[in-house]
Amino acid sequence: MATTTRLPDEEFVPSEETGVRDECPLPVTVIDAEAGWLGNSLRELWDHRELVYFLAWRDVKVRYKQTALGVAWAVVQPVFSVVIFTLFFGRLAGVPSDGVPYPLFALAGLVPWTFFSNALTLASNSLVQSAGLITKVYFPRLALPIATILAGGVDFAVTLGILAVMMAWYQVKVTLALLTIPLFVLLAFATALGVGLWFSAINVKYRDIRYTLPFLNQIWMFATPIVYPSSLLPEPWRTLYGINPMAGVVEGFRWSLLGVGGLPAMIWVSVGVALFLVITGAIYFRRTESSFADVI
Repeated sequence: MATTTRLPDEEFVPSEETGVRDECPLPVTVIDAEAGWLGNSLRELWDHRELVYFLAWRDVKVRYKQTALGVAWAVVQPVFSVVIFTLFFGRLAGVPSDGVPYPLFALAGLVPWTFFSNALTLASNSLVQSAGLITKVYFPRLALPIATILAGGVDFAVTLGILAVMMAWYQVKVTLALLTIPLFVLLAFATALGVGLWFSAINVKYRDIRYTLPFLNQIWMFATPIVYPSSLLPEPWRTLYGINPMAGVVEGFRWSLLGVGGLPAMIWVSVGVALFLVITGAIYFRRTESSFADVI
């Protein structure tokens, strides 16, 4: 954030009635976005880290306000999805699940996917929904999409608890691979942030994004190995499947929690793609940030 202080341009002369010089008005302070490379935005964001916390807490309180079930919706949605997937894909279609009970297999994929899908939707609409705030006061705009994604951590914790209960029900043996879970959560966060930065900045100018997102989420879900295992694909296609970073996240979750297969090579491809999305999304967001208040 760049702050400059200057005096008004007009000159002050003595009053004709009293002959005494009028009181000089206060200086004018101009607050504007700091020009420079992306590192400046990151330093500015760190200085406003408390703002990110309060924005995230605001989103958490507002999300289930005036709802009959409240946070229970975080339980209802994945549970019903698992029931439907198990009935149609596990029983009727006979989709394999790599030797894991299909309900557990599907839920292990739905937990990270639900977090990503909700985070992407909220981050993409974060700027438009905060138009009144953007046009009234200056703050690092990166705080908005980041805060909405962090707010989704509450729902993610709830669904992860459901998965832990199902793992205990099916008596799944936990290994040291469980310690890698935070890495795959970080990968899902990076993917949602990268795409969310692109979409949120584009959504300021073109409101088509809100119509595109539901369609994109539906296609992306079936392009991710949630209801089927990626082992159905032979190499090298399975590794190239990591171009979809959520494929690496889902397979990583199943490997660390359920011990399904080894650590697939696609994860490294997914990490590279996620980093690319975050870097390019942040650069594009930074270049268009100065026009948000005028266009939104």
